Amino acid sequence: MSLKTSYRFIAPFYDAFLERASASARQRSLDKLVQQQGQRVLIGGAGTGLDFPFLPPQHDYVALDLTAAMLGRARKRIHGLRMELVQGDSMALPFADASFDTVVLHLITAVVPQPPRCLMEAARVLRPGGRILLFDKFLRRGQHAWLRRAASPLAGRLATRLDVVFEDVLERVPQLHKLSDVPALAGGWFRLIELQKE
Repeated sequence: MSLKTSYRFIAPFYDAFLERASASARQRSLDKLVQQQGQRVLIGGAGTGLDFPFLPPQHDYVALDLTAAMLGRARKRIHGLRMELVQGDSMALPFADASFDTVVLHLITAVVPQPPRCLMEAARVLRPGGRILLFDKFLRRGQHAWLRRAASPLAGRLATRLDVVFEDVLERVPQLHKLSDVPALAGGWFRLIELQKE
């Protein structure tokens, strides 16, 4: 089953699983946008729009998701934001190089089949000096996590990968460097990471 098919079925239940559990981490990540002025911001893998309530109103947003079902639900959360919804693939973004000031990647990098491609595409559409705000579940180099690794092939086909080592992904995108990396949820399995493009 493709991720596009899976998430079409998951869309009606997505919020029940994630809204309350992830709200605090989303807000902590998106607070970094509050002090900025007039940016063009890409919300990659926007899902049902769970980030939208935490977005400051002074920016222009583009929210991208793979499925129309998710975007249909996200539309109800726009509430006055300057927001364009785009159906597309986070591993092949339909945008020009250097066209965004900030890219938000919340719970998408470890979902896509090829996390390095997702991060490479985010870096491509980001202007020099721009930032990427990540919130996701990542293993660390050398972390055994046998159960997560064993379950990842099945979980990855249905909804999300469990075995992504962020440092391995970042190594493939040398134009990005890490500004911060702090634990968010589940004993640090979920992390808040801020990157900047050279």
